[in-house]
Amino acid sequence: LDIPEVSLVAILDADKDGFLRSETSLIQTIGRAARNVDGRVILYGDVLTESMERAMNETNRRRALQEAYNKLHGITPQSVKSTVQALIRITDSMKDHKPDDMSDEELQELMKSVEDQMLSAAKDLDFERAAKLRDELFRLKGEKHDDIQKPQVRRHRRPRRTR
Repeated sequence: LDIPEVSLVAILDADKDGFLRSETSLIQTIGRAARNVDGRVILYGDVLTESMERAMNETNRRRALQEAYNKLHGITPQSVKSTVQALIRITDSMKDHKPDDMSDEELQELMKSVEDQMLSAAKDLDFERAAKLRDELFRLKGEKHDDIQKPQVRRHRRPRRTR
């Protein structure tokens, strides 16, 4: 889950050891709330299991290390900002640009800007944004990208058995 806006994570039946309640799974789930400055985690259970205790100890250990690092480097924690709103704004602003209404020079300038943004997004590993910008670049160029050649899958057939 990559939802940085989440500030509360509640884990029901946290005391039931198993696949999604192991120490590792609990740490990963608890980590979702860590992406928000006001993040809180509630573990519901009848008893405190070893997995729960180890996960809480590991989380507290990591928190102490992070706070020490932040203090040493003068970092003020901030919540991770989701790129969803940014993607919506970019997409909406690009809908206003119609290639037919622009001069060749304006169109070339816009395409260069979109391409630069796309490459920057890809470099920052923001592939969703890069894909949206790529699609916008295709639209501005007047090309369809649905017909991009996809590799054909060849099915292996067994030779017929002879008697």
